[in-house]
Amino acid sequence: MIILGLVFIFQFGISCSCLAINRSKQTDIINTSWGVMSNKTRHELERSFDCCGLFNLTTQYQDDVSCNALCKNRSSTCQMCGEKFLKHSDEALKISGGVGLFFSFTEILGVWLAMRFRNQKDPRANPSAFL
Repeated sequence: MIILGLVFIFQFGISCSCLAINRSKQTDIINTSWGVMSNKTRHELERSFDCCGLFNLTTQYQDDVSCNALCKNRSSTCQMCGEKFLKHSDEALKISGGVGLFFSFTEILGVWLAMRFRNQKDPRANPSAFL
């Protein structure tokens, strides 16, 4: 019962923080992680998300030889990776926060049921026995 209560507190906190992260915080996290990434990882992300660059709107990525996304070959402009990352992360945070919140409240139901039935005697047991 105590462990289930601690799991509830932890899961409830994480779920609320997933739902409370706003767009500017997500942008800060994406900018920070983009700066830490190696060039190989950036190129793999650009290829898999079919985008070029992060949020830099002043640079023309048609002339950028380091971006190897498929959108460069199809059209003259590519969508920025930052917008795709924001859309994807916002959706993922909302889903995971909602699922975590749902299961945290079912854990509260488990704690309540454990408290309610923990001292209940077995009706099939011998009433004259000590335990």
